[in-house]
Amino acid sequence: MYMFDPNQIVIVQNTYLTFASNAHRAGKLFYDRLFEIDPTLKPLFKGDMDAQAVKLMQMVGTAVSALRKPNLLNDAVSELGRRHVGYGVKAEHYQVVGEALLYAIKTQLKDGFTADVEAAWRTVYSELARISIEAGGMN
Repeated sequence: MYMFDPNQIVIVQNTYLTFASNAHRAGKLFYDRLFEIDPTLKPLFKGDMDAQAVKLMQMVGTAVSALRKPNLLNDAVSELGRRHVGYGVKAEHYQVVGEALLYAIKTQLKDGFTADVEAAWRTVYSELARISIEAGGMN
C-alpha cells in the first residue's frame, strides 16, 4: 500500500480547492485537452459532457480527500479501475488522461502552478493510475 509524502498531500489538497473552484470549467478544460491530445478517446465518452465533467471533478475530489486514508483510497480507485475496463479504457490511456488533468490544473491555477505543485500532482496521479490499471487487469 502506497503512502504519499505528507507535503505532497497538503499541496494537492490545497491546490485542488482552487482547481475545483469552477468545476464545470475545470472539467471542460480537461476534456477539451484530452480530445485534442487523443481524438480517438472521444467515443469512450457517451452522453452529456457537462455531466461527465461534473463526474470527473467528483471523482478527483474523492481521491484527493482520501489521500490520508490509504485503504479507502485503494478501494475506491480499484473499483474505478475495474469499472473503466468495461468502458473500453486501456492502460495506455492513463498517460493521456494525466497530461490532460495536469493541463486543466495548470490552466486553473495560473501562477500557482509551481514545480512543487506539478511534482505533487504527477506523483499522486501516477500512483492512482497504477492502482487503477492493476485493479482493472490492464497491465
